[in-house]
Amino acid sequence: MTVLAARVQQFAEARWLVRFVILFVVGAFAALGHAPWGFWPATLLSLALLYALYADAADWRVAAKTGFFAGMGYFALSLSWIIEPFLVDPVRHGWLAPFAILGVSVGFALFWAASFGVARALGGGALAWIGAFTAFEALRGWLMTGFPWAQVGHVLISTPWLYWASWGGALGLILLVLGGAVALWNAIAKHRLIGTSGLLALLLLYFAGQSLTPAPLEAAQLPDAPVVRLVQPNAPQHEKWDPDKVQTFYDRQIAFTAEPGQGGRPDMVIWPETAIPVLLNHADETLAAISNAAQGSEVVLGLRRLDGERIFNSLVYLDGAGGIAGLYDKHHLVPFGEFMPLGDFLARFGIKGLAAETGSGFSSGPGPQVIKTAAIGRALPLICYEGVFARNVLGAPERPDVILMITNDAWFGEVSGPYQHLAKARLRSVETGLPMVRAANTGVSAVIDGAGHVVAEIALGEAGWIDAPLPPKMAPTFYSKTGDTPWLVLSLLFCATAVRRARDAPRRS
Repeated sequence: MTVLAARVQQFAEARWLVRFVILFVVGAFAALGHAPWGFWPATLLSLALLYALYADAADWRVAAKTGFFAGMGYFALSLSWIIEPFLVDPVRHGWLAPFAILGVSVGFALFWAASFGVARALGGGALAWIGAFTAFEALRGWLMTGFPWAQVGHVLISTPWLYWASWGGALGLILLVLGGAVALWNAIAKHRLIGTSGLLALLLLYFAGQSLTPAPLEAAQLPDAPVVRLVQPNAPQHEKWDPDKVQTFYDRQIAFTAEPGQGGRPDMVIWPETAIPVLLNHADETLAAISNAAQGSEVVLGLRRLDGERIFNSLVYLDGAGGIAGLYDKHHLVPFGEFMPLGDFLARFGIKGLAAETGSGFSSGPGPQVIKTAAIGRALPLICYEGVFARNVLGAPERPDVILMITNDAWFGEVSGPYQHLAKARLRSVETGLPMVRAANTGVSAVIDGAGHVVAEIALGEAGWIDAPLPPKMAPTFYSKTGDTPWLVLSLLFCATAVRRARDAPRRS
């Protein structure tokens, strides 16, 4: 037994308070693989240690506690930006910030607890752990509308392994990370030949991904591509709706839109989510002014609209003449942000969603749709939170030419949230082979090609605009045709194999 394996055994004999502290720290260390830190080896090493502790657990209860305490640390750091929305209006919502970070840390740690506990109950071993962990990460993306943020596979977005998301999506990346963690533990402490072979396979996939990922195209290589202009007003959320500053942000966007540009007028100008404070119902003069500033360019922007007593978070597409040629209502709303369960009842006690103006908040649109534009072809609109979910892209009624995202990442602060949101945008492009144009209120606004390269951007916290040619879409990927089904089936097969091995073990002995 190696020194490290001996330390694992000592840990198993320590008191639970000591174990909680150590596991919390190990879990937090694993979160350093996410943006903006991008230190993916920390995730791999932490998960290798957690696998060892799971494998050494006396029973499923001990394994579940191991996953729970580590998950608390992991989500406390990776989702630390969750407190930012509550600090926009600290008088009204600030008191909720500690409960928010505690709630997400404990709530999502339960998924880790379940995966560790179930895997141990199924007989233990690597296959059970990888299969159960992957299945519960998938479940986290669906339950109660889902929240697949900070999945362990996301730490590979900044590496050449991102290429394999075109085959396996986010679940495929989870399988790679977990398989790598098991291989690492075996290589340093247990079955060294098996572990070393696994690490060599992981390294081979790294260099294969690096080789197979197409290089980004330069502007000179896209002479006939439509040119898009991203407009970033940089309106801090606590000032965005301030009556004394609203005009300033609007004028800034108008000025950016009217700039001539080095190569002439762009084909389309894109403003971010809720870019103007005027409801669509009363926005005729405002939209006309925006169209005049665009000087014949098409325009996409975000705003709100009323339909009877219902309010929608919407995207509107203006053709070159300034007419409304397309409308999209956000359908995947943020729970407790854009809508509140039992909202009208809770509103009686002053409890509303952070971005809601009525009790229940925004209404949901009908679902994914494609808007046909003259400038950039068939565009799939996404508004902010919708880009976190692959199914919002795969659920489009037809394959688009481009993903069109508008967002207001000012809600996420300036430390980790906006960068993690951008990483998920890159993942969506690789999964589908589709380019993305992304206009963000405070950043990061970006043009992303189908291989996940950010080919043009406006940095976080800057006001400005940028013109860039639209990269072409790539051939449909394997993942865009199959979705998560093959990888969910594989994870369940891992679990079934673990059960069969556990049943056969007594007979072999």
